[in-house]
Amino acid sequence: MKEAELPEVVSRFFERDAERDIEGIVALFTGDATVTDERATHRGTDEIRAWQLGPASKYEYRTEIKGGEALGPGRYVVTGRLTGSFPGGSADLRWDFAVEGDLIARLVIAP
Repeated sequence: MKEAELPEVVSRFFERDAERDIEGIVALFTGDATVTDERATHRGTDEIRAWQLGPASKYEYRTEIKGGEALGPGRYVVTGRLTGSFPGGSADLRWDFAVEGDLIARLVIAP
């Protein structure tokens, strides 16, 4: 599956992230969405905003998307590499999205 075949909300997530558009990112999630990153789970848009303002903004980085695939209805996994000013300088990651309608209901970011 090419990146262009991902749902628009998933593509917009990476676009907003590249722009560091925190409010734009938060607007992509359902009100009760969860994000799991660095073994911590953030529930609801207030906690997702705090994650974006805190841990997700701690370092400068850029994301290179390697690929993406549909795992089932409303479920998509994107693989890529993060490079930046964090310890180690690069990380291969998977972004596992659950999409409901036009919004993200769940996102798990892990190696």
